[in-house]
Amino acid sequence: MSLAAMMALALAVDALVGWPAGLYRRIGHPVGWIGALVSLLDRRWNRGRPGRRRIAGAACVLAVLLACVVPAMAVQAALPQGPAGILAGAILAWPWIAARSLHDHVAAVAGPLRRGDLRGARDAVSMIVGRDPARLDQAGVARAALESLAENASDGVVAPLVWGAVLGLPGLVAYKAVNTMDSMIGHRNDRYEDFGKAAARLDDLMNLVPARLTGALLALAHGSPLRPLRVMLRDAGAHRSPNAGWPEAAMAGALDIRLSGPRLYGQRVADEPWVNATAPDPAPDTLRAGLALYRRAMVLCGLGLLALGLI
Repeated sequence: MSLAAMMALALAVDALVGWPAGLYRRIGHPVGWIGALVSLLDRRWNRGRPGRRRIAGAACVLAVLLACVVPAMAVQAALPQGPAGILAGAILAWPWIAARSLHDHVAAVAGPLRRGDLRGARDAVSMIVGRDPARLDQAGVARAALESLAENASDGVVAPLVWGAVLGLPGLVAYKAVNTMDSMIGHRNDRYEDFGKAAARLDDLMNLVPARLTGALLALAHGSPLRPLRVMLRDAGAHRSPNAGWPEAAMAGALDIRLSGPRLYGQRVADEPWVNATAPDPAPDTLRAGLALYRRAMVLCGLGLLALGLI
């Protein structure tokens, strides 16, 4: 069975239909199921001294991975060979790909921003970023949305496709489980500094290749890839994240804007370096250009998977 072709088809299905609202109301979403398990283990195991919390956090990662990967291995083994298996595997992989959802959430920010509805744009961007958008101006909202688009193009689309193409459904589900744990417990605060360390480190490791590949795809999707590649190679290493800087820097170079920079998390100001520092701030219409770049990059990703599947 061609795992790469299976992932290409899963991406196409997600791009066409996303995750239907009716289906979400009835059964939720697989990532939400994983999140419920992580929350349960967090409540029960995240206690005690730092050393105990680190051990409990590693046990949480192992337990969640076993709960997710073992069923995925059984399903993968039961798939038929040939086109029927590729189709069935693609349908099973489709819920784990977030290409359409990411596009729609960022587009929901672009609409009110273009109309000058800053309050509506802030409400929309609050759905996709962790910081408080109340103090963001137009440029700040656009910057936050574009950063989320770039980072989640890797985390939500390219990385699961890569792991699925390499290891099939078990690899895809394992990646999503680790990424979900990182988003829930991989924070540097009093509660999760120790308990979430294993999840955060494993997420960093699993995103090393996909993040750089996403940056390359965004650069290639631009008409002149040399500029975004140059910005990516120059600025990605200075980013607060070992992985998110690669797609963000490529996005900044392609759109000729600056991203990242100082930001407010609650009452704490994070004084972080700019990516593509000498470029201007994004304008409201820059979001449309960013979404177009993202769509082209996802087409390139799908075509690349399809080509690998035909080899």
